[in-house]
Amino acid sequence: MSLLVEKHRHSIQDYYRIENDATEKHEFRDGEILAMSGGSPAHAKIAMNVAAVMWQRLKGKPCQPYGSDLRVRITARQRTAYPDVSVICGPIQLDPDDPSGHTVLNPRVIAEVLSPSTEAYDRGNKFAAYREIPSLSEYVLVSQSEPRVETFLRQPDGTWSLASHTGIDAVAKVRAVDVDLPFSEVFAGVEFPSEPPAQPVA
Repeated sequence: MSLLVEKHRHSIQDYYRIENDATEKHEFRDGEILAMSGGSPAHAKIAMNVAAVMWQRLKGKPCQPYGSDLRVRITARQRTAYPDVSVICGPIQLDPDDPSGHTVLNPRVIAEVLSPSTEAYDRGNKFAAYREIPSLSEYVLVSQSEPRVETFLRQPDGTWSLASHTGIDAVAKVRAVDVDLPFSEVFAGVEFPSEPPAQPVA
């Protein structure tokens, strides 16, 4: 879970000045600067797998995937984030408030790998903030506790439709960029906790 660096309201310009000189990543949320914690080996592996599958499928196309070093700004919420994976289609739109040129405004797809400490935030307030990004068409949530992927696709009327896939033989489709995510590749090298054996009924 993110930790508060200091209880003080900053401007976005303050944040960029501090962040661009920092050795660790921080998010900006409504005037506060929050340090980001690291993820588990499974979290890192799944995020890398998703990015690799996206890169392979989108090679030579106008949409390209990026890893968690790419910063995204949600201008309507005065927030920034470092999504585990994002996909940008066409020219990159940079945030004019960031003099370093390290912050983008126009992801088409964002994928987050769920962690026990952040799942509620990723599903709730973070998703609510991401929905304020005009270019965002699809939000992908990937579990690290079981082979499960949920995709939320923005509809023409502004609502979001959910597609959920479970099981290591499943294939999720990221419809906004027409990419299949075979679970055999998304969860390659990841071991899931085994369920305890069923107890016999007396």
